[in-house]
Amino acid sequence: MVGYYNYSVYLTYGGLASAIIGITRAMERDIKGALICLLVCGLCDLFDGTIASHCKRTEDEKSFGMHIDSLCDMVSFGVFPALIAWGLGIRSWYGVAAMIFFVLAAVIRLAFFDVQEINILKSGAPRRDHFLGLPVTNVSLIIPGLFAIDAMIPGSRSAWYPLVLFLLGLAFIIKFKMKKAYGKHLIWVAAIGVTIWVLVFVFGDKIECLPLSMGQ
Repeated sequence: MVGYYNYSVYLTYGGLASAIIGITRAMERDIKGALICLLVCGLCDLFDGTIASHCKRTEDEKSFGMHIDSLCDMVSFGVFPALIAWGLGIRSWYGVAAMIFFVLAAVIRLAFFDVQEINILKSGAPRRDHFLGLPVTNVSLIIPGLFAIDAMIPGSRSAWYPLVLFLLGLAFIIKFKMKKAYGKHLIWVAAIGVTIWVLVFVFGDKIECLPLSMGQ
């Protein structure tokens, strides 16, 4: 079989599987289920790099793992969040434009990240301590967190989501430094994720999809 097979990529594949399940939930307009799947995607991504760093790999295996990670991230944190908008019932021209912009910005960011990682590997420089722009994986906390807050507001609807997609897309491609989490900081990020998961689980049933006539 083509490809490289070791435990360093299994968690990444698990995140991709969660994204596919989440997309099916979004298409069924089960936004709560979709958000839980998005949180699982984020959890898988949070620790797949740590696992990979403890796996003995050839240079080809490292390169393969890097590209696999970006390809899976494109589905999990690019396409999947955009399709949540469709599942919500957003059909307006500006809603669709926001979806397209969000996915395009995610593609640009991930390609830029891969170029930087390749240059770091070639130069033998130490691991990066910061990112330029917002990493696409952060949407796995931001989007469910915003929906959890929205669900706790009586009478609130999700018509704001296209604006969020647009702003997140901008954050992907605007240059600003963002510190990368390592070691114990990953535990804090995971704790935030668990908190958001609880909020989505408790309040997620109150998330209202837009009537299709309103989303047009």
